Amino acid sequence: MSDDRTARRRNLRDDLQRAAHRLREEGRTVNEIADGLGIAKSTAYRWVGHLPLDRSSAAAVERRHIADARRTVHRTERRKLREEVEREARKQGAEWVGAPALRELLLVGAVLYWCEGTKSKPANPRYDLTFTNSDIRLVELFVRFVEATGRSRQELRYRVSIHETADADAAGRWWAAQLGVDSDSFQRPTLKRHNPRTARTNVGADYRGCLVVRVPRSRELYLWMAGVVEGLVALHAPDPSHREVDNRR
Repeated sequence: MSDDRTARRRNLRDDLQRAAHRLREEGRTVNEIADGLGIAKSTAYRWVGHLPLDRSSAAAVERRHIADARRTVHRTERRKLREEVEREARKQGAEWVGAPALRELLLVGAVLYWCEGTKSKPANPRYDLTFTNSDIRLVELFVRFVEATGRSRQELRYRVSIHETADADAAGRWWAAQLGVDSDSFQRPTLKRHNPRTARTNVGADYRGCLVVRVPRSRELYLWMAGVVEGLVALHAPDPSHREVDNRR
């Protein structure tokens, strides 16, 4: 009886080993063979580990498709989570701003212009405010700043600066609609030469170039902004006496 049991176990092992070889020929991995036949992974590896895995087989292609699908789901979930976190952060920032006072708006506008606007040069003093940006939010914020000083956005001058391959007229209409101003306030657009050797990403229907906003007769406002920036810097400037002590150490 013991010989019969031993023979049956040997036959079962041989059958399992042959089945493992067939699965390996189909392109199955060691783990898949072990799970499919209900054997230990170490046993499956001992039986088929020396056999090369056919990565062009239908099973291998199926595994890659499944792996790609899982990665896509994982990336989608991560993107949704990131977007949710970003939306919440933006929401908190917007709620924190509340309704800014006039002084706050003037401070923000002065610093915004000093970052993005044209500055006067000693050799060529010019005091007309000229602000250029491609972000409608920053342009709108600057226009509101000018309005807070007593000027109307209708009396400002606007000009689209855009690549010559884009639709300058459509871009001008878009900017005018966003700012709520007449198209008569827009001057002839500035067209940038197209360089085919440059790999540009600002293309397509959403590309509307930059808007140049000019504030005529703004010498006093320009000088006032220069003073505001100087005052902000001096407000928290370190004590020179402390700096001298640090240098002596």
